[in-house]
Amino acid sequence: MNYSIEINPLETLQSNCLIVGVYNNQQLSESAQALDKQINGLLTTIMARGDIAGKINDTLLLNVIPDSAIERILLVGLGEQKPLSAKNYRKALAAAINAVKKSRLTSVAVSLTDCDVEKADLTWKTRQIVEVFSDALYQFTACKSKSEDSATLETVVITAKTHEAEAASTGLVQGLAIAEGMTLTKQLADLPANICTPTYLAQQALTLAGAYDALEATILEVADMEQLGMGSLLAVARGSRQPAKLITLEYHGGDKNSKPIVLIGKGLTFDSGGISLKPGAGMDEMKYDMCGGAAVLGTLQAAAQLRLPLNIVGLVPASENMPDGQANKPGDILTSMSGKTIEVLNTDAEGRLILCDTLTYAQRFNPEVVIDLATLTGAVLVALGRVPSGLLGNDDALCNDLITAGETANDSVWRLPLWEEYQEQLKSNFADLANIGGKDAGTITAACFLANFAENFRWAHLDIAGTAWRTGSAKGATGRPVPLLTQYLLNRAYAGR
Repeated sequence: MNYSIEINPLETLQSNCLIVGVYNNQQLSESAQALDKQINGLLTTIMARGDIAGKINDTLLLNVIPDSAIERILLVGLGEQKPLSAKNYRKALAAAINAVKKSRLTSVAVSLTDCDVEKADLTWKTRQIVEVFSDALYQFTACKSKSEDSATLETVVITAKTHEAEAASTGLVQGLAIAEGMTLTKQLADLPANICTPTYLAQQALTLAGAYDALEATILEVADMEQLGMGSLLAVARGSRQPAKLITLEYHGGDKNSKPIVLIGKGLTFDSGGISLKPGAGMDEMKYDMCGGAAVLGTLQAAAQLRLPLNIVGLVPASENMPDGQANKPGDILTSMSGKTIEVLNTDAEGRLILCDTLTYAQRFNPEVVIDLATLTGAVLVALGRVPSGLLGNDDALCNDLITAGETANDSVWRLPLWEEYQEQLKSNFADLANIGGKDAGTITAACFLANFAENFRWAHLDIAGTAWRTGSAKGATGRPVPLLTQYLLNRAYAGR
């Protein structure tokens, strides 16, 4: 897809289709008013007929535009004539691109940056056009023998005024980086587990490092992890024929002596539950248990494209969790890299077992902050559904920064408590702690488990089990939380500017 900014007046624009906004009560947006004058009041005539009410999600495609270089006009409802909420703006964009997909257009021009959006500038609005359009146009075709009847859109032009060119260009650059990071995340997550193995994930990190000078990849093999004493991580991989990998992808964009931001992503390329076997129904979706790891790679790619003045370390513990004669068993006691011992009460609570050793490993980078993201618990779906990701952490400032970034990026999070009382549920008669805390507060006790290995740095945990992929007829990865993490990095990079 080719995105660009156009600053020339609408009357000189040549396009297969121009997208403009209309409000309730037959009110035209600024660009729609200018266009209406150019085409002799055609839009006013159409609006008077009542063919489009102007509500959010309303669209109307005009196929014949007399005496104009613009072949078609797509009217998109914006609701009441007042500043839109961020969510309603994105709904209007989604309605627009869905109408475009149905119409089989090859190019469009978008003039929806002229509508006011609460607490949003032109850079943000431009960025959202790229993100929403790219998300809607994404298709997974890597494993299909025949190409399907797919979208034909090739070119998107975003209109702006001359004095807005710099802000629009900044939004375009940010939008492309985030959208392409999301696409990488979705492509990796949508691949089946027989292709996207731990070794495959490691190869993708090496490929990224080869594509960007500021990225450097290192892969720890099983022997390396054994030498480091990662008994918890390696126990999860014992039941699989696929060797575990610990992927390190470093981005060097800041001062050499500045502490890095460390991102840790769970990379379980398939989770059968191990000896505590999952039910068969829906188990195919456990290929998505590596969405955290995929999102770390996507975010590092976005940071490299944006050339952010930060140092960032991405860590992805990658393995499978399979039943086998060598697999760890309920009742086994593991010794983690930190030296803490863990009683395995349920082998399906494996994500925290690979993350805890990675949290310990992260200390060697002397991090400014550590953020882990994992499809960790089904309990987060019960608590929060599929709207926000769960957020827990040991540092209020870090958690608040992530909440703020989520609000800006429209990739929301909701903070849950990490109170010491919950640690009582993780007590074990035989080890330092158990890997599950019972049926109550499953998302919280999972984070409490991880907190035992994050005591030496500022840390936040994102449980993305409800937001990393869609199920049902729209089954597929979402690319979240790449927008949230990239916005957090942008805020950190340009704080005070």
